[in-house]
Amino acid sequence: MSSKIWLSSPHMGQQEIRYVHEAFDTNWIAPLGPLVTRFEQQLAGYTQMPHCVALSSGTAALHLALIMLGVKSGDIVICQSLTFAASANPIAYQGATPVFVDSEPDTWNMDPAALQQALEQLDREKKIDRVKAIIPVHLYGHPARMEAICQLAARYNIPVVEDAAEALGSRLNNQPCGSFGMMAVLSFNGNKIITCSGGGALLARDKTYADQALFLATQARDAAPHYQHSQIGYNYRLSNVMAGIGLGQMEVLPDRIEARRANYSRYRTYFRKWEECGFQLGWQEEAEGEFSNRWLTCMLIDPAANFGLTREKVRLTMEAANIECRPLWKPMHLQPVFEQYPYFGNGVSDRLFDHGLCLPSGSNLTEEDFVRIFAVLDALFEEYRQKAPAMAG
Repeated sequence: MSSKIWLSSPHMGQQEIRYVHEAFDTNWIAPLGPLVTRFEQQLAGYTQMPHCVALSSGTAALHLALIMLGVKSGDIVICQSLTFAASANPIAYQGATPVFVDSEPDTWNMDPAALQQALEQLDREKKIDRVKAIIPVHLYGHPARMEAICQLAARYNIPVVEDAAEALGSRLNNQPCGSFGMMAVLSFNGNKIITCSGGGALLARDKTYADQALFLATQARDAAPHYQHSQIGYNYRLSNVMAGIGLGQMEVLPDRIEARRANYSRYRTYFRKWEECGFQLGWQEEAEGEFSNRWLTCMLIDPAANFGLTREKVRLTMEAANIECRPLWKPMHLQPVFEQYPYFGNGVSDRLFDHGLCLPSGSNLTEEDFVRIFAVLDALFEEYRQKAPAMAG
């Protein structure tokens, strides 16, 4: 069988090796060091946020953000439902109650109308003072409607923590994603647009939050010559070696964004012939002012509009050809671990999950990879196109 085509594999070069050698040559093999500092400075500058703390994961960054906002048992945190579990898990870490909000059908991100419904309902129930944060997500790199979300948050004086884990390089009205909220989180997991082999970062507007995050991420060690701790801390810091990988990846970030966006354009061009044959596919379209890094190219396949072709049929056919595709994230309000919590919406995220498919989107896809991908899709879509006259009759 041919080698596997992955959904989004790491894309390494020579820049990363140079920085890793620097870490070894200087013996900075620790969760601190000059490369960590430089990486933080570059991320802060790139995202136009004043402060950055490099951490072991995006989940750790979100956890620290909620800790610093005082989230505890009995509190409420509003979270986008259509997202990866890491957006919601830190709410549970703190013993708080997640309230899930549905998506818009165009951006696939947090619906401001559903958010307003949730806030008004919590206000009527006299629970609004318990709401400690709102977590919108820039899904698959597509910017959320941050102006409307932040306006609603400001009306109720609730902090916004952006989950920009998938959106480094994305912009809204030329403002970087990750710079709209009080704090934001980034991820450098192996499948992201750039990677440190893992890792994440907390972006903060206020230096107080950055300082406190650094303190908590290094086991909350008090200023003393001995090991003294007055608070519970965490081992959440990024290592100097991993930061070196990140510095190398930052040098090629514009190239990675260009390649991912080219993937999206190539898929759209390819599928145009099938749309001309009557298939009706859905996409995350960029509206005016929106710029997505196109971390993953995702499509919607409603069998009712596509001659019975389902998302799962495409996924399994690709899997049989050793090509990785995945469904969209399963909404949090449908997850067994979260299904008992409140949800505000009308089922948009449910339908997106039912019909959504993530296509291979790595910045290191080759021409040969696309030839294989399109050959499999050609055979499958032609099979279903042949069924069209019978179905119409």
